[in-house]
Amino acid sequence: MTNNILLGQYIETGSILHRLDPRTKLASLFVIILGFFTLDSFLSYVFAAALVVALMILSEIPLRLFVRGLKPILFILMFTFFYHAFVTEGTVICSWGAIHVTVEGLQNGAKFVVRIVLLILLASVLTLTTKPLTLARGLEKLLAPLSKLKVPVEQFSLMIVIAIRFIPTIMQELDRILLAQKARGYDVQALRLPKRVFAYIPILIPLFFTTIQRAEQLTLAIDARGYGNGRGRTAYHQLSLSRADYFAGLSAVFALVILLFIRIAE
Repeated sequence: MTNNILLGQYIETGSILHRLDPRTKLASLFVIILGFFTLDSFLSYVFAAALVVALMILSEIPLRLFVRGLKPILFILMFTFFYHAFVTEGTVICSWGAIHVTVEGLQNGAKFVVRIVLLILLASVLTLTTKPLTLARGLEKLLAPLSKLKVPVEQFSLMIVIAIRFIPTIMQELDRILLAQKARGYDVQALRLPKRVFAYIPILIPLFFTTIQRAEQLTLAIDARGYGNGRGRTAYHQLSLSRADYFAGLSAVFALVILLFIRIAE
């Protein structure tokens, strides 16, 4: 299960995306996500999917890793699809008593599923190609103007990156608890889906407890290194923008313009 979680992990391939400034990647990601909010027609979805696939190829990370990273959210994707298929009103295709499946429901369900998949893949590209500390540094630089309003930018950036980095750590703890239960003769993953969902509920208590322990250990480690509020701290590697960064930023804006044009044209 741990190997299927891509958010929070970093894989070094030396690709052009790895060499980009973290500020460029964060700003470009924000621009592209804005464009994804305009998705409505089939052509716009095809363009958005092609854009995400192109970024995955540029990262030089095997595509099977991205596909494998979607397995943990299959239940969420299925629930989203069937929820819209059954709830949305429109032209009824088939019905079972009070449950009706409509054409509009199937379309809306497919659209929402594709949007979720594209967003997950985009976030995975960002974390897989950027080191956590570098990502925190880039986010801190982007939010630096807010420090004039007494916003704790340094602490907020570190908190966001640690939260992302904790995702695979929590999954490792979950795997450890499941293996411990399996060694005692209780295999949760061997149960059928309905029973498996309820079987995970008692696991949440030890998982929550170990997560709090890790958070306390991390807090003590940060205090022991004298991090404080993070203000005024310098970095060994200074961030600098290159021509590739400007080209990547302009490409993200260009992609947003294309999505807006497709939306207006239709």
